Order: sequence, then structure tokens, then C-alpha cells
Amino acid sequence: MAAEESALGLKRRARKINRELAELYPYAHAELDFRNPFELLVATVLSAQTTDIRVNAVTPELFARFPTPLAMAQAQSMELEVLIKSTGFFRAKAANLLALSTRLVDEYDGVVPGSLEALVTLPGVGRKTANVVLGNAFGVPGITVDTHFMRLARRFAWTESTDPVRIEADVAALFERRDWTMLSHRVVFHGRRICHARKPACGACPIAHLCPAYGDGEVDPVKAAKLLKYEMAPGQEELLVRMLADVHKAAQYRQESQHADRVADAAAKGIRA
Repeated sequence: MAAEESALGLKRRARKINRELAELYPYAHAELDFRNPFELLVATVLSAQTTDIRVNAVTPELFARFPTPLAMAQAQSMELEVLIKSTGFFRAKAANLLALSTRLVDEYDGVVPGSLEALVTLPGVGRKTANVVLGNAFGVPGITVDTHFMRLARRFAWTESTDPVRIEADVAALFERRDWTMLSHRVVFHGRRICHARKPACGACPIAHLCPAYGDGEVDPVKAAKLLKYEMAPGQEELLVRMLADVHKAAQYRQESQHADRVADAAAKGIRA
């Protein structure tokens, strides 16, 4: 499919994928929990090499203890490390959080800057993190090239590159700027729920007819359905119905479901959630 496409054909197919993903995930949103730009910045830094679910389990206690850049800048590194240890690479992350909080206090009066140029100068902040913050905390369109987005952009033949900056540019050329942030959410949602890294559920994928990589994963519909995750997974029908019925509360429903799963998992292991 991709090899025979013209530039116009690629753009049309890409935009059709976006439209169909919008229908599939009308509730797509940032899956990191946050209440302000600082919380989103910290959560995104913590999300490197771990899951949003793990970060969301850590941040309530972290932000209760250090709610502002000033409070976090004055933290003891060991206390930060203990609070974020489960996210992995906790020493490096704690050092980045201390350094970026100090920079925010010293250079930006404790306010997260709203420009890409300023954000990428902060310790631990690259273009991906900056675009997450800009798109979701400031309403500035941006394409978030995380591992899921990178994988799907290549499977969709939107790019041939493995360089995040080049992928961002290639994909940006296919879509209107106003669509960049929501496109990022939809693609990441799809990557987490259906188009997995090792075993994509091709046979259960609603956009398989638009995908040049169809067949890389399980094509049998019954077997593929068993690979679905989160609200798309077997047994999560009630959650999916709730999220579709009230898209504005989808994040709340997701949080409640994930919290219940953590409590159940902790109970099974005999520990406190």
C-alpha cells in the first residue's frame, strides 16, 4: 500500500486514520493525571521508561508533599527518591526534578514557561515532554513522539525514520496544526490498547483496512480480541460503555478503574495500595 502511494494519497489516508481513530476513541486524553502545568511537567519527566499507570500511582503523594516548584526545589533528594522509586531510574529523575524546580524558581518566578524553546532548556525535558506540556496544559498544538507514537507512525507508513525529531516533522506535514495534540492522544491510545509492540491485535483492529502493516500481528479475530487492553479488553465492557457515554468524565472513570485494579492487586499480594 505505502510503496504505491502518492504524497497526496498518503496525506488522505493519514487523515482518514485520524478521523477513524477519533470515532474509536472520542474520549482520548492525556493519561497522566495532573491539575496544573507544573504537575504535568513533573509527571511527564517521571514517565520516562515506565507506564503512566505507575506514575499516576506515585504523583498524589509526591504532589501532596511538594505541590509547587519552590517546595520541590527545597526537597531533600533522598526523600524525592523514596517517593518516586517505583518509576525506575529514580536517582536521575530526582536529580532532574530538583534541578528543573530550582530553574523554575530562579528564572521563571516559579511558573512553568509556555514555549517550546524555554521548556527544552529545563533539566530532563526534551521535545516530547515539552510538547506534552504545551498541548495539554497550554493548548499549544504539538506532536508527542513517544515509543507508541513512533511505532505506529512507522506502521502507518507516515514516516520511515527512527529519529523522533524527524518523525515529528514528517507527521506534522500530513496534518493540520490544530489536529496535532489530539492526533497524538489518539495514536497513543491505539498503541496501548490494540497496536501493541510485540503482538498487535490486527484481527480486532477497526482501522486495519487503512494499515500497511496489517498482518504483522494476530489476524484471527477471536485470538486478536484476547490481546486487547484497558477499556477495550474482554471483561471491561462496562468501563468502555461509561467512557463512550460521557467522554468528559472518561479520565475520571479510567482513574477509578486503575485505582480499583491497584487495590485488588495489592490485596492479592497482601500489601497496602
